[in-house]
Amino acid sequence: MPTSERPEGAGPRDQPGDGRDLERARALAVAAAREAGEAVHERFHGDLKVQAKGSSGDLVTGLDVLSEKLILERLRTAYPSDRVISEEAGILEGEAASPAGGGSGGDAGGAAAAGGGEPGRTWTWVVDPLDGTNNVAIGLPAYVVGIALCADRDPVLGVVHDPVAGRTWSAIRGRGTLGPDETCLVTPPRPVHPAGPLLAWTQGHGVGRGNPRALRLRHALEAEARRVLQLWAPLMCWVMLARGDIDGFVAYEAEAVDLPAGYLIAAEAGVSVRRLDGTPFDDRLGLPDADRSYVAGRPEAMEALLDLVARSGVLG
Repeated sequence: MPTSERPEGAGPRDQPGDGRDLERARALAVAAAREAGEAVHERFHGDLKVQAKGSSGDLVTGLDVLSEKLILERLRTAYPSDRVISEEAGILEGEAASPAGGGSGGDAGGAAAAGGGEPGRTWTWVVDPLDGTNNVAIGLPAYVVGIALCADRDPVLGVVHDPVAGRTWSAIRGRGTLGPDETCLVTPPRPVHPAGPLLAWTQGHGVGRGNPRALRLRHALEAEARRVLQLWAPLMCWVMLARGDIDGFVAYEAEAVDLPAGYLIAAEAGVSVRRLDGTPFDDRLGLPDADRSYVAGRPEAMEALLDLVARSGVLG
């Protein structure tokens, strides 16, 4: 069960699968992520068609576009009335539901049965077709594919696939996390090493390199942690945290598109997620950048991690 809590006033969670077969949605997302990952993996050593994306130094490759196209086709066919937010394509609104509640496409009947287009609830898929693009661009095989589904704004389904290792993780809110062997993944308890925690770090593309608060926080982590990983692939960090490979994951104004899938997989495995000041983390989709700063870790490590963040002075 997720160990993060909603802030007061955020509203209660409805039953996440209300009106939709989330197991069916999981199967489709897993299949799409694996298919896209295989396509990327096969072309990893080919012409990547690397291009700059904006002036921040971020990149996009032909593999991002290829993976995204394949995933969007699968989602659009199965759930034509759903909204999609995808890293490269942006926001894609769904088709209007037919009077019968179905849509067009090969699995439209299934979409109606699954709840696509039902009144009163917006279903949004969040797609990160290639998390780790900068790694791919320099020939580093460290990347994953991520897909999430949100009911209104609440993440209810998350899938992360590692094409290099050929492993997939998925979670449904309230139903736990499944590892690559399809068994329930529970983050194992482990004391923090006397030499300090093993952490991962990420910051959003909109955070400037000289941002004093981000620098202060990152430098504090580096001074006291045993290691601070910067993998350029946040979804990989979430999975590593869920597996218990690392002690914590700290973010400063993280990107939105890779957050819900990784967050849900870690939270459902037992990871605790808090805002930098220790208050409950709000996991809803569409919040401002400033609300996507967090500390995530095993429950027994959380107090020490929050104390480390507080000593950085970033809260002042």
